[in-house]
Amino acid sequence: MGEKRVCEGACLLPQGDVMKRVFIIHGWGGSPQERMIASIAHHLELRGLEVHVLTMPHTNEPTISEWVAHLVAEVGTIDKDTFFVGHSIGCQTILRFLEKQKRACGGAVFVAGWFTLQGLETPEEEAIAAPWLETSFDYEKIKKNLPRSVAIFSDNDPFVPLDNKDIFRAKLGSEIIVEDNKGHFTEGDGAVESITVCNALLRLANA
Repeated sequence: MGEKRVCEGACLLPQGDVMKRVFIIHGWGGSPQERMIASIAHHLELRGLEVHVLTMPHTNEPTISEWVAHLVAEVGTIDKDTFFVGHSIGCQTILRFLEKQKRACGGAVFVAGWFTLQGLETPEEEAIAAPWLETSFDYEKIKKNLPRSVAIFSDNDPFVPLDNKDIFRAKLGSEIIVEDNKGHFTEGDGAVESITVCNALLRLANA
């Protein structure tokens, strides 16, 4: 699962005897070996959760159909003990997956999730992003299957305008957390661990 680092501080402990599953979905161009993802997985496992860090297909050219289908195949049937953590386009994948479900999950933590983007650098990037930006969501269906969520943003994300938080709050009822100077939460931005994500997920799992 790549290098694991110890989060600063102490994550909350989950309660109860039921094994709760967490699926972590990386972002566009990402992988399970990203240090922040590996760290989050490691610390959730230490606290008794069953953690699955997915390797998403064609990560440099993600498509909605392929990524959602992969999530369907990997997750199977969801229930109140199924949780998700997504980064960037992984957040959209979770939402589009939940839109198609007939049962509710336990909750999700979204890191640098977006409905609008800025700062795309090439026509190729714009073409890849276009379907994700233009394909609508059925928020009512998603909210029915997503009883609790936390959306985490950075105040200097070069790609995700901060007003995306208003959509998460208004459409999904997400708790909003804005962190200082974390960029797009990539290793290049210095994001190698996140106590915020750990504790947000464990709060949902304990609710």
